[in-house]
Amino acid sequence: MVNSVVDLTLTKPRVRRGLFRRLKRLWLGMAIVSLLVSGFVFWPRSPTNLGVRNHLINSGLLASWRNGDVVVLVRHEERCDRSKNPCFGPADGLTINGTQHASELGKAFHALGMQATDVLSSPTTRTAQTSLFVFGKTELSAGPLAICGDAMGEEILSNKRPDHNLVLITHSACINDFEQALGFPHAITAEYGSALFVKVLPNGKFKTLGIMNSQDWPAALKQL
Repeated sequence: MVNSVVDLTLTKPRVRRGLFRRLKRLWLGMAIVSLLVSGFVFWPRSPTNLGVRNHLINSGLLASWRNGDVVVLVRHEERCDRSKNPCFGPADGLTINGTQHASELGKAFHALGMQATDVLSSPTTRTAQTSLFVFGKTELSAGPLAICGDAMGEEILSNKRPDHNLVLITHSACINDFEQALGFPHAITAEYGSALFVKVLPNGKFKTLGIMNSQDWPAALKQL
């Protein structure tokens, strides 16, 4: 009789301890999930979309543009060898649709003002054609390769003149490289004709201003 009482009293604490451990693991798991969700919500995946709300005005882009402090990475328009649309020319160049979108993009940049802006294109047919239809001219960057990779920040600065904006017509992979360097390792792949705007600070560092997709320009320009 004594043994049965002792066994019973020892069993209850074990059950409680087991329940406490399970609850502790449950709360720990919930806390981890909460942190992950919070990180996803509050840590931006991509740069600010300048085409929504008043982001174009609030970003300070217009003042920086007037001062010649801006670098823009523009992805080339629709490439023909990855599309079923008719080619404008060589297969490694743009589609006819791409040239039309490039012309529309040019109107947006001219609305910002191109008086103190240099334009360089990576040495490929699709980027050169994009530059031609956007800006009416093509000037290739030095060297046989596009400005990409870990050291592209230094290359960009070496090509930027003081008090002049610099527009680079480039590729999604190069834009992704730069976004990673700017602190956006999981940024969404740049769309055709999209533009990443970055301000060059007095100390030579970069400040991300945001991105603008082609279809968002008309609404954004109404803020001017």
